[in-house]
Amino acid sequence: MDHRTEHARATRPQTRRGRLTLAAVLLAGTTLAGGVLALVQPGPAAFAAPPATPVAALNTNTQAAMPERLPSFTHLVAEVKPAVVSVTNYLKQKPQQQQPSAPQLPFPFNQFPFNQMVPHPQAVEARGSGFIIDKSGLIVTNNHVVKDAQRITVTLDDGQTVPAKVVGADPRTDIALLKIKVNHELPYLQLGNSDKVEPGEWVIAIGNPFGLSETVTAGIVSALGRNIGDGPYDKFIQVDAPINEGNSGGPLLTQDAKVIGMNTAILSPTGGSVGIGFAIPSNMIHRITTDLQKYGHVTRGYLGVEAQAVSKAMSAALNLPQKGGALIANVMSDTPAARAGLKPGDVITEVNGHAIKNPTDLAEQVADVKPNADARLTVIRDGKAREMSVKVAEMPSQHDLAANIHAGHSGSRLGLALGSISPGMASQLSLPPGTDGALVTGVKPGSPAQEAGIEAGDVIVGVGTEPVHNPVEAARAIESALHKPGKAVALRILHNGQPAFVAINISGKPDNG
Repeated sequence: MDHRTEHARATRPQTRRGRLTLAAVLLAGTTLAGGVLALVQPGPAAFAAPPATPVAALNTNTQAAMPERLPSFTHLVAEVKPAVVSVTNYLKQKPQQQQPSAPQLPFPFNQFPFNQMVPHPQAVEARGSGFIIDKSGLIVTNNHVVKDAQRITVTLDDGQTVPAKVVGADPRTDIALLKIKVNHELPYLQLGNSDKVEPGEWVIAIGNPFGLSETVTAGIVSALGRNIGDGPYDKFIQVDAPINEGNSGGPLLTQDAKVIGMNTAILSPTGGSVGIGFAIPSNMIHRITTDLQKYGHVTRGYLGVEAQAVSKAMSAALNLPQKGGALIANVMSDTPAARAGLKPGDVITEVNGHAIKNPTDLAEQVADVKPNADARLTVIRDGKAREMSVKVAEMPSQHDLAANIHAGHSGSRLGLALGSISPGMASQLSLPPGTDGALVTGVKPGSPAQEAGIEAGDVIVGVGTEPVHNPVEAARAIESALHKPGKAVALRILHNGQPAFVAINISGKPDNG
């Protein structure tokens, strides 16, 4: 995502982007790397976990000896620390400008800033972390660490500072790949297999929190596959190893010295660690950085649908034979999905033989399909499974995609996402026969629509006194109404099947489009 640049002081990170009630998720500093990676193997198994002891076998004496049985990370740290670096981003800024605030994301969780910006005579410095993945000088870090850089430098473990260039960056996953040149081979880290990570295993994090370089913390993997609303491909590894502002881009390592994640975000009421941190999985890092190294950008497949999770009630209402899947809430015009005949109300349960449990699975599997290749979909429509083939296109840029959504099916200035009403959805929502209009498929948190009480599942049947029959008409009518004096819109909706008028006033509100 584009709204992730965090500017930092070398010693006092403070900037935060958002809150979830009292908690804010802050970006810790993430880095990209590409290609096949390798690392000098760690030393002897002095840091291996001890064998498990049955609970029944523990007594007072063994409990007293337990601290001696905990793993030591000294050999591991000695092996990997030389490949961890500090990344400094120099941004130009006019003296009269205010320091830019961190933009809000339309999600309850927000990004983890690295260190607080320090104004200089026309410059701002921001600092995060990174790690070397190839002896030639490829470095992975977060996109938000290097975004909008005038120039970038990397400080190595031995104190040497060298200029770096951005090979490529991917805002959608917050991964960036840097390159430095030195006159000797560099120590580097190997990416492990994040699919084999299990909750409960020991991990260490290394980075530069609050400007304190080469800080090592330890903990365990708390959970896998966390979706914090940061982007369409969220499958974060959750850890309790303390990570803080400035850790962004640093590695998360297992006891065999393999990188299984990049520290990126925390959930915190204060900006400091409370034991809930998130790391981008290494398998995603490998896939993204390989593309960045090869092409300078990431190539993804594109279907052209907006999908939502299938709740238990929705599963029963749509007569689904199995749990899970991605419910299509909207099919964008002139897209592979539209040309293949996909419809709102369809539920995608498989892509090329891979099970789809939720919209994130769908986004990930479609993204992995090469553009212009065919994808085999298993779709449930009207309670029956069918096989469909879709020729996948290349995903448009974020700017083009946003423009397409806004022009076709969006009330974005109010914070609404609109879709068509399928027969299945009409039945599930108990709509009167023949009802047409625009189905509210999503409401942006904090938007004027949410404050007015609009909810997903409501149906807009009129704007002012004029009826609307589909999402395109609704979006156009909303835009037209917003150009009139007062900047207020009266929507005629069906809420839980009951008609009502709702007035949405955006006077004094920012344009959320």
